[in-house]
Amino acid sequence: MQYRTPYKRAQGKHSSKMKTSPYLSYAVLLFLLFSSSASTGLHAETLTYSVGGVAGDFKANVLAWLGNEPKTVAERSNFVASAEKRVALSLQALGYYSPDISITVDETNSIWKMVIEITPKKPVIVSAVDIKLLGAARDDPVFKKLISEQSIHLGDTFNHGKYETLKNRVLVLGKKRGYFDGTLIVSRVDVSVRARSANILLHYASGQRYRFGDIRYDQGVTSFGQLQALGTFKEHDYYDLSLVQQFQANLQRTNFYSSVLLRPLLDETRDSQVPMLLELQPAKRHGFDIGLGYSTDTRGRISLIWRTPRINRYGHSQETRLKYSDINPSARVTYKIPLSHPLDDTLALKARLETDEYGDLESDQQELGVLREMKLSNGWLRGYSLRLLDEEWDVGSLSEESYYTLPGITFSKRTYKGSPVNPQAGASRFYQFELASEKVASEISLLRAYSKLTYVKSLGDRHRFVTRGELGAVFIKDEDRSSLSPSLGFIAGGSQSIRGFSYNSIGNDVRVTLSDGSKTTLTTGGDRLLIASLEYQYRFLENWRGAIFTDYGDAFNKNNFEANYSAGFGIHYLTPVGAVRAEIANSLSEDDPSWYVHLNIGAEF
Repeated sequence: MQYRTPYKRAQGKHSSKMKTSPYLSYAVLLFLLFSSSASTGLHAETLTYSVGGVAGDFKANVLAWLGNEPKTVAERSNFVASAEKRVALSLQALGYYSPDISITVDETNSIWKMVIEITPKKPVIVSAVDIKLLGAARDDPVFKKLISEQSIHLGDTFNHGKYETLKNRVLVLGKKRGYFDGTLIVSRVDVSVRARSANILLHYASGQRYRFGDIRYDQGVTSFGQLQALGTFKEHDYYDLSLVQQFQANLQRTNFYSSVLLRPLLDETRDSQVPMLLELQPAKRHGFDIGLGYSTDTRGRISLIWRTPRINRYGHSQETRLKYSDINPSARVTYKIPLSHPLDDTLALKARLETDEYGDLESDQQELGVLREMKLSNGWLRGYSLRLLDEEWDVGSLSEESYYTLPGITFSKRTYKGSPVNPQAGASRFYQFELASEKVASEISLLRAYSKLTYVKSLGDRHRFVTRGELGAVFIKDEDRSSLSPSLGFIAGGSQSIRGFSYNSIGNDVRVTLSDGSKTTLTTGGDRLLIASLEYQYRFLENWRGAIFTDYGDAFNKNNFEANYSAGFGIHYLTPVGAVRAEIANSLSEDDPSWYVHLNIGAEF
């Protein structure tokens, strides 16, 4: 193997026949030293270099081996002395063992210039591949797949990187699959530069595959039932790191713990079983969040959230939410009890006080409820609920009050790709059915059905479409329609509904008599709901999107549908908690409509 390295050092010409005093010589010497020092400080480097003759991966690898340009004179000397060897090694890594390397260094100026010209010549070719699995891994389907899909083949140019990657993948997979005694008993590459051939030998002796032993944990921090429900493996199952990681993730998702670590105790292995040590640090006993917000629907608001993520070792938790705004103040308390599974089967006890506006009506609601939610095997979440609702509202000069006992069932499912608050694609589906009977502690009999669907689809990195639809119906007797509580009916309008209209302004118009005897028309909720929305979004910067949209629909009584539709545009700023959306919309279905500005924050679903 030969390298040609001609160094061309430019020699500067000079002559001096003038005699000078020693003092002047000392002064000149000090000046030159100072100038040299100042020059070094002014320039960020002492040598620049360029690489020719190669491109692509070749050039990238050469530059990686050479590294950054030197900053000091000492670094420059070392850089020049080692450049040839580094270039040769960078090419060997790609299978080129006989290159021609020409290095020229121009030392004329204080910053040297190095020019490297490379001719790779012919590469070394893989002429033999001998990969063997010995021990229990020989019959392991995951190991078989790894070997069958490895990227080193006969006739390929030998690549050290691919070889090292294969070695590491074999060793790492062995640890992940429980072959803790596994080792490479043969691991070498025989290279013949003259024959331009590389023989690869890789023999892995796995030994036995270990199994999970018992799990050791602090019984004062968690319970056996909880671990059994969240566990992804049982004692005596074959060890698999992916199951360990999933178990840790399940425990973390409960929010009961600030840290979770599950690890094997290899020093205590007995009878091919590895005990597992589970180290849990409980989460803070209480958590508080205070928030300020604004939306055009509810205007300014302040909220306080108090959470107790883990009340006892059985995983009970509570959340109290207090929210105040001029339009929609509320207080909610939820006490959650895990049943057969801490994440997928829970019972929630709920209490709620809330005031809200439904068109021209103001409603005060008091509610107690219980909800059991179960995650099904196909990803759907099914909920069984029972709520007791007492609601008061005024219609003209009359005050109304109704009470209901409402058993119900819900189905929901959410799938997405990418971030949950800014998905590239996804769908959200929600269906709810509730009924009441005047024979069972309810003012009137009814059946209420509601569904909401949202779909997101991206085309490339910049184009995004969001569609949304809502359908609702309350089936009641005609004579009971005026007694239907506002919160059980439907109303539309606002940033989360039909944009271009004010909050909860689209509904059923009724004529009422006021206390002074005069008559007026009030907007109230209807027993039917239909909403459809289509939006196109374009991302013009990393965290900024523009949007155009159109919304359509109505909240109405049966057979009284009147189309309300609007169009608008907006700008969205993407944050870790969802998009901050500022939108302007205008009704197209009204004469001389007003423009509405809608401000909101959050994800599409």
